[in-house]
Amino acid sequence: MIADLMNLVASDNLTTTTARLRPIIAIDGPAGAGKSTIARHLARYFGLLNLETGAMYRAFALKALAANVSLDDPAALLALSAKTRVRVEPGEEGNRVFLDDEDVTSQLRDAAITDGASRVSVHPRIRAWMVALQQELGAAGGVVMEGRDIGTVVFPNADVKIFLDAAPEVRGLRRYDQMGEPAEVQPEEVIQELRARDARDRNRADSPLKAAEDAIILDSTHLTLEEVLTQAEAIVEAKLARKTV
Repeated sequence: MIADLMNLVASDNLTTTTARLRPIIAIDGPAGAGKSTIARHLARYFGLLNLETGAMYRAFALKALAANVSLDDPAALLALSAKTRVRVEPGEEGNRVFLDDEDVTSQLRDAAITDGASRVSVHPRIRAWMVALQQELGAAGGVVMEGRDIGTVVFPNADVKIFLDAAPEVRGLRRYDQMGEPAEVQPEEVIQELRARDARDRNRADSPLKAAEDAIILDSTHLTLEEVLTQAEAIVEAKLARKTV
């Protein structure tokens, strides 16, 4: 099966309305669902490029905070975006994110930056700018792209769409465990922060977080990481295999 899929990925038979030759796999879901982990695994497994769109928003939030631009001022943010270049490149240990040609990868996991990314992403014109960048990066296919509106807005014609979800309590505890010791916050605070972000993402007027109609829902609440990876692999294999028929 894997050999057949690799031939499929390289073939000229895998086409969509955008006439791409290699597949686009869209992974959407709320914060803390494990999208980055699943996307990295699928990219390695199927020989594709992993594009983490959330990192692009975090890079822009980093610039806005450094420039003392209010994250709630859409006009100022739009002016800043006109002077901003963000790109993602594959590295030996994952993606490298460049902001105005500076590698800022190591700076993007700070809690303030993560929260800032959520805040800048609610502004429609910032999202439009970022979506255009994402579409440019993934237009040729051959990518696994994860975010919150990949299957609904960025690439509605993606070949495979997975909506990865889990209960907020489970997502919060997983994120808390990733913080290491000693953690500066309590688990309940992390869970509440995720609930707040869920509310912002699901209720924003532009591109709200939701599963695409043709997405496959993968709920990891009661699954181990290995079980989630296995199910994700099977979903992609089944979807791509149908395209050879």
